Amino acid sequence: MSAGLPSYHPNIRAVAEGHVTTVVIDKPEAKNACTGDMWVALGATFRDLAHSGTRAIILTGADGEFCAGADLTGGGDGGSVEPPGHILHAMRVLGDVVLAVHDCPVPVVAKVDGVCVGAGLGLALATDMIWCSERARFSAIFARRGLSLDFGTSWLLRQRVGIHRAKEITFTGRVFGASEALTLGMVNAVVPTDQLDVATREIIDAIAAGPPLALSSSKRELDNAGHTSLAQALETEALAQSVNAQTDDMREALMAYAERRPTNFSGK
Repeated sequence: MSAGLPSYHPNIRAVAEGHVTTVVIDKPEAKNACTGDMWVALGATFRDLAHSGTRAIILTGADGEFCAGADLTGGGDGGSVEPPGHILHAMRVLGDVVLAVHDCPVPVVAKVDGVCVGAGLGLALATDMIWCSERARFSAIFARRGLSLDFGTSWLLRQRVGIHRAKEITFTGRVFGASEALTLGMVNAVVPTDQLDVATREIIDAIAAGPPLALSSSKRELDNAGHTSLAQALETEALAQSVNAQTDDMREALMAYAERRPTNFSGK
């Protein structure tokens, strides 16, 4: 874990480089499938990053795999979410993890290589954008395990691909590749495997170079637009813009434009 951020689990790493933090699920022997304790650690990490000053986050998995979902074997480390009472309590704990990723005010890009299935698919969909390699493969595998959708997939998948495609993907549990994911609008880009790091870094650096407060507001506006009226969206925009108008970043943008130079946003 990078300086200033606590480490919540040995298989969840967060490494800061400049204004960008990369969060890595690091359990390659299980294709980065997560035990309960790993999910909880991931949520805690994102809650920390929300207020850390980082400007952009990459979420990925180690050694050429994104995430094979939940580690139903426990992974040999004894890690599981076992709050007292009914399994409903454990599922609500996992729900908090989904919200920590999805609602993080910092833009999050998933870098997906290899397998991205089950709860791993939900995790990728909870981010703001997905860049994937040409060998990435996806599945809402729950039905093949005798389960219904979880980890937010019932909401997130429908948001990305529409209800009819979401039902097809869910009911069949089939595995599909990167090109189909792009056609469905589930991912933003598909690149050759050996170019994934560079391509993801290009988009994340572009985000990190932007005005953090304004981008955070825009993220909130877009996320909320699906369940608000136009009048409510306009009011939210007005309030956010009144904040932006008082920032050093807006003044910097105007000065940079007048002086014909690149902007240097401070996040203030």
